[in-house]
Amino acid sequence: MTIPYKQFVIPYCDVVDPKAQAIGAVNTIVNRDGKLYGYNTDYAGFAYLAGAHGVDFAGKTVLILGTGGTHSTVTAVCRDGGAKEILTASRTGKGDALLYSEAMHRPDVQIIVNTTPCGMFPNVGQCLIDPKAFPALEAVLDVVYNPFRTELLLRAEDCGVTAAGGFEMLVAQAVFAAEHFTGRQLDTAAIIPAVSRELRHQLANVSIIGMPGCGKSTVGAALAKRLDKKFVDLDAEIERRTGHNIPDIFAQEGEAAFRRYEADVLAEVAKGNSQVIACGGGVIKNPANARALRQNGPVLWVRRPLEALATGGRPLSKGGAALKQLEAERTPLYEAASTVVLENNGSLTAAVDKAVQLFEADERL
Repeated sequence: MTIPYKQFVIPYCDVVDPKAQAIGAVNTIVNRDGKLYGYNTDYAGFAYLAGAHGVDFAGKTVLILGTGGTHSTVTAVCRDGGAKEILTASRTGKGDALLYSEAMHRPDVQIIVNTTPCGMFPNVGQCLIDPKAFPALEAVLDVVYNPFRTELLLRAEDCGVTAAGGFEMLVAQAVFAAEHFTGRQLDTAAIIPAVSRELRHQLANVSIIGMPGCGKSTVGAALAKRLDKKFVDLDAEIERRTGHNIPDIFAQEGEAAFRRYEADVLAEVAKGNSQVIACGGGVIKNPANARALRQNGPVLWVRRPLEALATGGRPLSKGGAALKQLEAERTPLYEAASTVVLENNGSLTAAVDKAVQLFEADERL
């Protein structure tokens, strides 16, 4: 069971597990000889998520966003973990809850947990509060699992604090539910991280950035084939959607218009999964683009010696001093936007082999 039925189904269960009864939410129902038994595996799933990322609630002030069924589960985990104070924030501020605007004035908050669907696919990019408002902040957990990194988590990463999404919780609660379904005790300590990693690698995007002519599309197409992912050439997708080729857009409408098309198309493409996305060289000029790329996987910066860059048919890449200046301007942006670097100074096979190694070794997955 999922949002918003975790509370509604309780009256339909013949037997409710004491933990689920205390929490007031059921997410797993097992039919045994015609009787419906209700359990809450979100509790163990969320506890696993926190523990896997070293988040300790003991003695901490915790702010929980949202008041639905998952809120009750998270509250129970925080309470059982010895939290000093548990605050709740919501849109309405009903009951004991703070308004989100009021919660922003609690500088003592050390851990934030989002239990709302805010930022969940397809409404990515939404965020209820700004982590920068909390100087004592140590960690942000978000139960949303699609995308891997919500806007809230991206902002938390920018603050340099622990940030973890709900994908591991999703897998963990499913494994714990499987124990109820099968009546068997499973090796959860081994199964949960293994399944999480395997699924994240299957679902993750690999976004490729770099100077015009560095080999993004060539490497990207070959990498997509190796990883069994869909290949998306962002410039080709822009041309398909606008009905005009890139040089014509620059010539007739100017770079500003092209960047608007680029941002709009990327925002939609980046919501998807299991893709290798080869971006245009200037995609990183818009900070929102970099954030969109980071939400569902690593961002690979392909670097190639300046003298080896292809320049034909590229509106902003004419070679010589202009190309050198362009590289100097964009290098800091590539550094800020990327999560891993690929040196493309050899054969295509060597570049793809290295890209696969970097992807498989990415601990963020």
